[in-house]
Amino acid sequence: MKRDERRVVSPWNIANVLTVLRLVLVPFFVVCLLLPGTGWRVAALAVFAVASITDHLDGELARRYGLITDFGKIADPIADKTLTGAALVCLSILGELPWWVTVVILGRELGITALRFVLLRHAVIPASYGGKVKTVLQIAAIVLYLLPFVPDPVRWVVMGVAVVVTVGTGVDYVVRATRLRMVAKRARGE
Repeated sequence: MKRDERRVVSPWNIANVLTVLRLVLVPFFVVCLLLPGTGWRVAALAVFAVASITDHLDGELARRYGLITDFGKIADPIADKTLTGAALVCLSILGELPWWVTVVILGRELGITALRFVLLRHAVIPASYGGKVKTVLQIAAIVLYLLPFVPDPVRWVVMGVAVVVTVGTGVDYVVRATRLRMVAKRARGE
């Protein structure tokens, strides 16, 4: 194979299948979470845990085995936001999480997703370490809300840290996107 030839990766590889599975699990998670009873809450937690694990696995497999595709670059963050967004909205509907927290986190996630699509023709800004920390904190906070009998102050502190990091990484992403846009403009001589 010549140096400039690239291996074509099928969009239907194991990494992307896991991403799609995460999307398919979201409605099951929502139903389990909205049904009353501790058993359904534990079922919701189990579905959320499986979906969250697929988030780690799909990225790991894609990087390790060279299965990175344009579909995966777009679908993976959408699947992540769909899962966490569904959890936050449901917890707010149930009166367990203040709506302002859901609005702040989802506003940041939707704004950054829109920014990603705008920048897509110029370049893809890779996930930062802070973005990965943000995701872990959001998942940890949601898990604490899903677990029965966790004291409210523990939930509030972890969710508070998740909100602060979510906003901070959103600002960082906007700064990096602005720099990328300026570099792209200079490269085109604008």
